[in-house]
Amino acid sequence: MTIQSVNPVTGKVIKSYKEHSWEQIDKKIATTQTAWLKWQNSSFAERASLLKKTSALLIQRKEKLAALMAIEMGKPIKDGIAEIEKCASVCDYYADNGETFLKDELIKTEAVKSYVSFRPLGIVLAIMPWNFPYWQLFRFLAPALMAGNCGVLKHASNVSGCALSIEQIIKDAGFPANVFQVLLINSRVVKQVIAHRHIKAVTLTGSTEAGMQVAQQAAQQLKKSVLELGGSDPYLILADADLELAADVCAQSRLINNGQSCIAAKRFIVVKKVEKEFVRLFKNKMAARITGDPFDADTNLGPMSRLDLRDDLHERVKENIKAGAKCILGGQIPDFKGRHAYYTPTILTGIKKGMPAYEEEIFGPVALVISAKDTDDAVKIANDTPFGLGAAVFTKDGSLGEQVAKTHLNAGSCFVNSLVKSDPRLPFGGINQSGYGRELGLFGIREFVNIKTVYIK
Repeated sequence: MTIQSVNPVTGKVIKSYKEHSWEQIDKKIATTQTAWLKWQNSSFAERASLLKKTSALLIQRKEKLAALMAIEMGKPIKDGIAEIEKCASVCDYYADNGETFLKDELIKTEAVKSYVSFRPLGIVLAIMPWNFPYWQLFRFLAPALMAGNCGVLKHASNVSGCALSIEQIIKDAGFPANVFQVLLINSRVVKQVIAHRHIKAVTLTGSTEAGMQVAQQAAQQLKKSVLELGGSDPYLILADADLELAADVCAQSRLINNGQSCIAAKRFIVVKKVEKEFVRLFKNKMAARITGDPFDADTNLGPMSRLDLRDDLHERVKENIKAGAKCILGGQIPDFKGRHAYYTPTILTGIKKGMPAYEEEIFGPVALVISAKDTDDAVKIANDTPFGLGAAVFTKDGSLGEQVAKTHLNAGSCFVNSLVKSDPRLPFGGINQSGYGRELGLFGIREFVNIKTVYIK
């Protein structure tokens, strides 16, 4: 069996990779286990030094790595460079803070000495998607390596080149051999890998359906899992919002990564008093985005990552129009000669409960506008979802915005007057069908450690 990487702009095969056999997989995991037996006892200083070297290599190679993303999944080149710079920042962050985060915590008891120690677990299997092929991996890998763990990666098939380039960077940074390895495998083998005796935990970023399968498979083996899954992030536009700011930020968030981001704004819940004006401004912002070649520096919007995903998105748009939604922008497959998986920025208004888009995650450059009577109604609509990844609220009243974000919105990350984004310094993850566990920050590095009590009488 082979794995193919296909250019979403041209539809042509970039490269084919032969899948690893089970014998190869078993051998790779065994060599990573051998590496971990030594790596677990490495010093924080050594780990930090190697992460700093990784950061430097990422910056040195950012143009080349961004070009690989543009070819394999269509990310505009300037966005790819920003993604690599963010990967470098997470390496630096954990190099600078990891030792502090994992320092023994003394607990006063009747013992002579008692404390909590944070020890590495072993090998963590990472199952990662194509939409942020470097960032999704490094936000797991940097804290995992700093904690003394090792990793093996099952990446999305269409970004196998990106996966192998990460493996090379880790080698070139000087990490001990085999502390991180790529498994070129199909999804059908994942269950067997999770069950491998040397795999101690699993992390997945992907769809809710994939998360349910991995959670079940990990639970059957009594292995820890962290899941960052889908989202249908609501952005609330309240009656006193700065509409120009809101429209600009909302368009940016909806179209980030060609509209293919778990934490992109999906549902725009607008208080009726300002709906007409917001929609006018929002439509202008969405229409102004420049669609084109990912290698063009002026391009804001490239193709979707695969033709089948583009075609499925178009069918879902037509399905919602049939159900009563109104398309005020886009909704068409553009006629780009010689280009492949593009879709026009699209806005659907009049979204109501009972329509497919009200319940489902729309993954692509399609915005859904929902009308709300007032702030309370907007919050009610925002929380009327099985997801819970991110949410944002726009208002000139800072106290109200904070109250809505902190108390009323049900999501793992809630932002005020800003787009939802991940940050190495802040924990990131969701609730409900958006998953569980946290990445990044203090909480992220402590997900894959043995929180060990030590008691000395």
